Amino acid sequence: MAAEKTILVVDDDAVVHQLLAAVLAPYGWRMDSAYSGPEGLSRAEAASYDLVITDVRMPGMDGLELLRRIRQQRPDTKVLVMTADSTPENVICSIREHAFGYVSKPFSPSEVAEMIAQALDTPAWQDDIEVLSAVPEWIALRVRCRMEAATRVINFLREIKVELPDDQREDIATAFHELLVNAVEHGAHSDPRKRLMVAYVKTTRAILYYISDPGPGFSRDDLPHAALSNAPEAPMEHVEVRRELGIRPGGFGILLARHLADEVIYSEKGNEVLLIKYYT
Repeated sequence: MAAEKTILVVDDDAVVHQLLAAVLAPYGWRMDSAYSGPEGLSRAEAASYDLVITDVRMPGMDGLELLRRIRQQRPDTKVLVMTADSTPENVICSIREHAFGYVSKPFSPSEVAEMIAQALDTPAWQDDIEVLSAVPEWIALRVRCRMEAATRVINFLREIKVELPDDQREDIATAFHELLVNAVEHGAHSDPRKRLMVAYVKTTRAILYYISDPGPGFSRDDLPHAALSNAPEAPMEHVEVRRELGIRPGGFGILLARHLADEVIYSEKGNEVLLIKYYT
């Protein structure tokens, strides 16, 4: 039988412990509780946990300092930061200190359960994301070309609040997700030996995402497996092409990104893309 997964929850709010216990119960994961940063550190030093979930604001030691201390003493332990005090600085610090993920309160039980499952199931994760720049106006990352790493990057950047209505913020996050998945799957062929570059830039007028993959690029005029190439009278023609090629269902990424963002600009080679959303 597989070893039981153990999770340490560090939060000074007893209600959060109750909520997470309810989230974790169906999965058979064991949960321990600590109610302050020092207590959490003591428990993490005394026992090896598969995952630590920590709040940021706590008595004695905040969650980001706890993250740093755990990473120093138990570098293989994954840490998920969960807080109601979500700021760009907290998100950036979490990325820089190699948190596995970041969640804002109030949280969706299903989304948290999915992120916890991903954390518990992902091996050899420590160097998947390398921070090149980490200031609120310019975040640049070098990312291992595998889907688990791309999902983590998407989750981190989604948590940075920007001056857009909720629906538009979700639109640009969805567009970024589609293009990053394309970069990993088609540009790098999901080869974990390769790396891609991701940047998030915040200007006074817009939010920009930049993706550069290590692939040879492509021509937007020669994508029979993508919805972008479909004729108006045959809007699903690419589905049959993908079936014949043995490619998973999909192919709507570029078309969807163009619909959700204000501008989608590709380099001449096609392996670099700039995604832009202007403030309204």
